[in-house]
This record gives sequence, C-alpha cells and structure tokens, in this order.
Amino acid sequence: MIISFVLDGESRTLEVDGGLRAVDVLREHCGVTGPKEGCGTGECGACAVLVDGVTRLSCLMLAAQLEGHSVTTAQGLDKDGVHPVQKSLVELGGVQCGYCTPGMAVTSAEFLERHPDPSREEIREALSGNLCRCTGYHKIIDAVEDAAKRLQKECKVQR
Repeated sequence: MIISFVLDGESRTLEVDGGLRAVDVLREHCGVTGPKEGCGTGECGACAVLVDGVTRLSCLMLAAQLEGHSVTTAQGLDKDGVHPVQKSLVELGGVQCGYCTPGMAVTSAEFLERHPDPSREEIREALSGNLCRCTGYHKIIDAVEDAAKRLQKECKVQR
C-alpha cells in the first residue's frame, strides 16, 4: 500500500504494508527515533505522536491510518530549535534514561497548547498516560510548569 502523509513538516510517500503499526513505519521507514516501542499496548505513552495536532499512541495505529494526516514527533515539535517543553525537561532534570522523554514532550506540548496556565494537578492528569520508571514525576511536572511560563512569555513578546 502507498501512504502519503506529512511528517514533522515534510511530505512523505511510502510503500508499506498497511497492517504495520505506525510506530514501526515512523522508526523503520522514516528514521525518526522519538516514538519508542514501550509496552506495545497503549499503556506507557512512549510512542506518543501528534496526529493533526492531537496526541495519539502510534503503537495502536496502523500505517494506513497515517494516510493524509500530519504527524509531529518530538523531533518536529519546534521548527526553530528546541521546544520550551524539551528545554525545561533537560534543564530541570525531568529526563534520566530518556526513553519516555519524547512521549512526555509531545503529550505536554499538546496539553500546553490547550491549557496555557495549568495547575500541577492538571499537569499530573494530562501526563497520567505516560509512564516513567526513572525520574519519579516531580521534576517532569516542574518542567511542564516551567515550560508553560516560558510559552506565556513568548506569547507576550510576540504580541
């Protein structure tokens, strides 16, 4: 099957088995390393990507479901460099092994787009589908809180 979609701002057309999972197509056929194979059952969030701006678990999607859509991975979150969520995760120690980080970043970026001034409880809830075995969650929540402040400052500067 031939599928066409936009990946991190670039048009892609691939011939793949439509029954392959999207995470496998993204990693093996497109060379992106952000979405990770974690649990393979939609429980951990390591494979999270944005499809048309909405967080989706790529381990639960088939390649055929990418057709005609725009997919954003952690690598494509910010065309001008590092997204504020990624910067805050690194600066505030919200990463250790890094396995869950791309999924956390994608999920957080989409959440902050919808909720620019979240409470810590709202952040916890938004990230409840993303598992991390290394950090605890305090530093990750701190980082998302910090990213919200950075994004608010960016919005004020742009006005």
